[in-house]
Amino acid sequence: MAAPILAVEHLTIRFGGLVAIDDLSFEAGVGDITALIGPNGAGKTTVFNCITGFYKPDVGRMTFRRDAESYLLERMDGFRIARAGVVRTFQNIRLFPGMSAIENLMIAQHVPLMRASLYSVAGFLRLRRYLDAEKQAIERARYWLDKTDLLAQADLPAGSLPYGAQRRLEIARAMCAGPSLLCLDEPAAGLNPRESLALNELLLSIRQEHGISILLIEHDMSVVMQISDRIIVLEQGRKISQGTPDEVRADPEVIRAYLGVEDDAAAVAVLTARGTRG
Repeated sequence: MAAPILAVEHLTIRFGGLVAIDDLSFEAGVGDITALIGPNGAGKTTVFNCITGFYKPDVGRMTFRRDAESYLLERMDGFRIARAGVVRTFQNIRLFPGMSAIENLMIAQHVPLMRASLYSVAGFLRLRRYLDAEKQAIERARYWLDKTDLLAQADLPAGSLPYGAQRRLEIARAMCAGPSLLCLDEPAAGLNPRESLALNELLLSIRQEHGISILLIEHDMSVVMQISDRIIVLEQGRKISQGTPDEVRADPEVIRAYLGVEDDAAAVAVLTARGTRG
């Protein structure tokens, strides 16, 4: 059995007297779409912030594997984590609104471009090594604009794009950073049903065509249940369930967490009623 791309072990983080994440362990498989779900305040974004270096956990280990290398994320800062191949988007859109769509994607490639420019000298002199790297970066940016149906808007300010287009542009920008693990924080937030369906198709193509593993936080169950290989359910910082979409959907503990049903019999009754309605 292949080692997971991400293994989180006994993750715990406290903010003063509040235990935000309590002894959380889970794995994300290579090439899988793994979803973190749970009610508001369950700790999902806090987990992302630990994985991507914004927070340092009080306890726990987070092992990320890329090719033959292993990285202990809890010992790394956010910049080094991104360079290792863990790239994220945010719940609140964080584009550069005054820059064009393609400029946002070029910025995501600043590290290889700076290396190719010998930290400005080759860029200033327009040497071949820099010109080749710049051409590749533009081609990559245009490829992801095309994949996200934004090529026609390449030169428009990112802030002028419709909300759904800005969501897609964030994913395109993340892909231009060359991730092995793409962490998406509520990418379907604010999307209409048609846009959510297009998001599903985009994420499946990223996984299937590029071999990218995806870790997903999402409240839209039409997204989670249709594309996830495995789901981890959190409540108040604790893991209460994990498994395939069918296993999680049938777990009374999950139904109680979402619907406030008090006992197993009532939870099963709710599940049965929902299943009867389709």
